[in-house]
Amino acid sequence: MVVASASAIRTKKTRAVGVPTIDLSLENKELLIKQIVSACEEYGFFKVTNHGVPREIISRLEDEGVDFFDKPVREKQRAGPACPLGYGSRNIGFNGDSGELEYLLLHANPTSIAERSKTISNDPLKFSRAANDYVRAVRGLTCEILDLAAEGLGVRDRFVFSRLIRDVHSDSILRLNHYPPVKDWDPHNSRVGFGDHSDPQILTLLRSNNVGGFQIRLNDGLWVPVPPDPTGFCVLVGDALQVLTNGRFRSVRHRAITNSLNSRMSMVYFGAPPLDAWITPLPETVSLQRPSLYIPFTWGEYKKAVYSLRLGESRLDLFKIRPGDKTGL
Repeated sequence: MVVASASAIRTKKTRAVGVPTIDLSLENKELLIKQIVSACEEYGFFKVTNHGVPREIISRLEDEGVDFFDKPVREKQRAGPACPLGYGSRNIGFNGDSGELEYLLLHANPTSIAERSKTISNDPLKFSRAANDYVRAVRGLTCEILDLAAEGLGVRDRFVFSRLIRDVHSDSILRLNHYPPVKDWDPHNSRVGFGDHSDPQILTLLRSNNVGGFQIRLNDGLWVPVPPDPTGFCVLVGDALQVLTNGRFRSVRHRAITNSLNSRMSMVYFGAPPLDAWITPLPETVSLQRPSLYIPFTWGEYKKAVYSLRLGESRLDLFKIRPGDKTGL
């Protein structure tokens, strides 16, 4: 078990509310698109059901993750240290953030996964097949959601978001998180598994086992526990999508709490553009009434800013247009 040193947090500022859940098998496409756009605008988050990702593909990667995290610490450390890719324990990033977790961070590229699997599994081919099949399936789901969102925004090129993720040079990431059981668990004084933050990428798809702990933060600052659902996916708007939509969609702040006596494992796909891709509000989202809120930047520049800051800091503030700055309108 990982010995944790993360500080405790109070949970009094949480409340139970319904989180938006969207059935992707809905035959009324217009209503489906409306639900996706509304959830992205109001929450920056929603859950999807009937998503089309085969259970067998999910189970294979989950089994591989369980097998890896069950290994002795010395064996797991062969896949690390995370810098940033590889195996990590407790430390999150490079600036002093920590949590009660261990994780595997992999580039979602078949060649990279195949190479990394040599230090992860005793059967590298089996692991890489499971991981690559999972990435292929959730990337397809991510792109399907983004295409529907673009259509709902009235964007002329409905593939404008998904094309960035399907690009052969996409910087997308696969992450497996393991939150071990907590000794002396106090339901009124829970500890941080993964601290308050937003995801910098375009769109995140998260799936976990049947153990709670994941929370999102609403606009009023209150935290909402998201009930675990191993049959569905959580969809989170990232910072890059917030910029691309000129703030119409908002990236959601979220965290994981180690508030259970049971082990929690999550599998997270972060859909990202290539490093040299420009992130700037789409023309359809900019007008005289709503001028551009952000200066143009590349994904590589934004990623560098992410690595320079603490986990909970707002990186987008560095790229906001201030009063008096020149814009295209």
